[in-house]
Amino acid sequence: MVGNVRYELEHVTKYRYGVPVRNCAMSLALKPTEDRRQRVSGFRIDTEPTGSLFQVEDSFGNTRHQFHLYREHRSLVITARSTVDVAPGDSSPERLEDEAWETIRGWRNSFHHRVYLDHSALARPSSVLERFVRENGIKPTDDPLNALERLSATLYDRFHYDPGTTTFSSTIEHILCSGRGVCQDYAHVMIAIARTWGIPARYVSGYLHDVAAEDNGDGTTTTHAWVECQLPGLGWTAFDPTNATRVDERYVRVAVGRDYRDVSPTHGVLQGGGEIEIEVAVTMRPLSGTHPDTAQSGREETRR
Repeated sequence: MVGNVRYELEHVTKYRYGVPVRNCAMSLALKPTEDRRQRVSGFRIDTEPTGSLFQVEDSFGNTRHQFHLYREHRSLVITARSTVDVAPGDSSPERLEDEAWETIRGWRNSFHHRVYLDHSALARPSSVLERFVRENGIKPTDDPLNALERLSATLYDRFHYDPGTTTFSSTIEHILCSGRGVCQDYAHVMIAIARTWGIPARYVSGYLHDVAAEDNGDGTTTTHAWVECQLPGLGWTAFDPTNATRVDERYVRVAVGRDYRDVSPTHGVLQGGGEIEIEVAVTMRPLSGTHPDTAQSGREETRR
């Protein structure tokens, strides 16, 4: 049985500006979540040049850091280092209770669930989505948990993982028409469909440990995205449609929101800058415990 895994993470973002920036204000969503499955034993943000940095909590419960730099600079490097202990995922039943759909329907007028039931800019219904759902025979089964697992598997099978084909601002129409995208696109499509079924769904940002890269002596990875859906009796339940698997101890959770725009690792405003080059590098290494096993997913490939 796989036990807890401790990860050491480093997330480096480098900005290079075509003309000097006079000042900037940024919001950083880089600190991993503290919850019953995750414990953060170390976290630090360093910047070059240095500026003022303070911690806040946003409306979704995420920890953010507000960064301000009020002097001229031509480049900016933001380095976040974390040490995180992750426990294995909870076992789930094969199906939910018979009244599950009735309970979900009762959430429609609930203020508590509204934020994740309303459609958002990057995860919304459209005629293209309706056609995709119809052509692929996607529909809810008599059990919500089973329906979501089937939906995740369908997206894995129908889409081709192809980095560089979409951007952080791409809507779901791009992957629905081209069949190509990355983890955030898979997540946005699953969220949009789950919400049309009346299931509260939210976007999760974080990291996925690549066992193959670790075996090759390379701890480099990328950020990853998956989905959490609210289910009766289970609460927020995670699905990774990019890999057609449930979320386990290979995943480190950072932030949640309605879609990518709510959880972007870095965003802000600046004066000056001109043309901007951005470079992101992430390393993720297990320090102790049993190494995560990709065979748990039942897939030969781990996508991002």
